[in-house]
Amino acid sequence: MPSPNDATRLDRIAHNAMLKYGLRPEWPPEAIAELARLRAKVPPAARDLRSLPWSSIDNDESRDLDQLEVAVDDSTPRLLIAIADVDSLVQQGSALDTHAQTNTTSVYTPARVFPMLPPELSTDRTSLNEREDRAALVIEMAVDEDGTVTRSDVYQARVQNHAKLTYNAVAAWLDGREPAPSALTSNSAPAGGVGSSRFSSQPSGSATGREPSV
Repeated sequence: MPSPNDATRLDRIAHNAMLKYGLRPEWPPEAIAELARLRAKVPPAARDLRSLPWSSIDNDESRDLDQLEVAVDDSTPRLLIAIADVDSLVQQGSALDTHAQTNTTSVYTPARVFPMLPPELSTDRTSLNEREDRAALVIEMAVDEDGTVTRSDVYQARVQNHAKLTYNAVAAWLDGREPAPSALTSNSAPAGGVGSSRFSSQPSGSATGREPSV
């Protein structure tokens, strides 16, 4: 393991490299002050899709969950992708938005990660964490038998992640080396909302549910 002195030196090199390429390694004071005042806003037109069995799949250590997915087993199969709606908290032109526009992404270095948004937002208040209601942008696609997308739509919705999955656990299940992840077998969508759904523990490649047309 690197010594504390080595770690400090690597951190300084990473910090200086950010500045060299026109990026901001730290959030300005106005962005920090803004963070303390943020209040989430759910658009009144947002559809309530929290009862669908949404799931996320990421690396084992991921904490900033920005995407959910679900396949709806309807008369016409549909694939829904939910993307974290950061705009529900971070307004265009704000200090946080300006910082994010400058860096455009989280920057990963051997010394440390420079998140595009403060961890309070990226790993908590806008992250699509398990069992938390969140605002999202949903991309809905109807898919026919040969995999052709026959129609699509984009809209705002309220969602809830019912299963935080990882690539390693799902791969081991699909390969037959391990049982289904516990998140799939022990969780079910809550009552109410647009309809109740339950996860399948069969290795079909995705969680599916039934839900009235939206």
